Amino acid sequence: MTAAKREAGKEAQSRTGKMKLEVYADRMSQPSRAVIIFCKVNGIDYTERKVDISKREHLTPEFAEINPMKQLPAIVDGNFKLFESHSILIYLACAFPGVADHWYPANLFKRSKMHSVLYWHHSNLRRAADTYVTNTTILPALGHPSNQQAAAEAEKLLFSSLSKIESFWLKGDGPFLLGRNQPSIADLSLVCELMQLEVLDEKDRERFLGPYKKVQQWIKRTRNATSPHFDNVHNILMKVKEKLKNKPLMEANHGGALDIQKRLRSRI
Repeated sequence: MTAAKREAGKEAQSRTGKMKLEVYADRMSQPSRAVIIFCKVNGIDYTERKVDISKREHLTPEFAEINPMKQLPAIVDGNFKLFESHSILIYLACAFPGVADHWYPANLFKRSKMHSVLYWHHSNLRRAADTYVTNTTILPALGHPSNQQAAAEAEKLLFSSLSKIESFWLKGDGPFLLGRNQPSIADLSLVCELMQLEVLDEKDRERFLGPYKKVQQWIKRTRNATSPHFDNVHNILMKVKEKLKNKPLMEANHGGALDIQKRLRSRI
């Protein structure tokens, strides 16, 4: 037995008698979706605490007691509180028994490689996709001005990020990141990020993803590997996609327009 597994075993024993894990999340948040899907796929018993960003519940003093940074997701496990989705996923993979090794391997070299993907994600793919979608789709749908310069810079970074995934992170014989044969927390995090592109119009989405066949296949494989939870958790995003598709009709229907604004405010 490795030292890492012994440590995980001790952690599992120390959790005995704790209250059920609490996950504070809004499913319109990409990182929140990754954490929820991970819990469901791995049979982790948890209570989902909805923090409605559209109502600014993440900015309340009560939530600041959970996460002083006032961002989602966050977890409470007994007396232990944690925020930042990558840190949460690592903790869940180590602290809860029965999580398969492929999600967060015990092997130091494989684990370190995975960390390199996670760190790269925050400063590249996440920054690009979030900024582009916000300024080209979300803000206009809410009737707010967008930053076209920021959108243009994000577009370049998004193409660059997709190219890096296609040519570097997906190189090797395996179908998942780093050439592995099974998905990891890195696959789940990055694919949830790319799912945000679903709210773009079809031509724009195809413009980004069309050239990258390996990326498309990888998204499909990760989705299938976490079925049916992946689609169930992303259902809220698909509803927003449909509302955006029918936006001209909704603009003639004031009730529909107000509804989409309420939905999309949780993205900003």
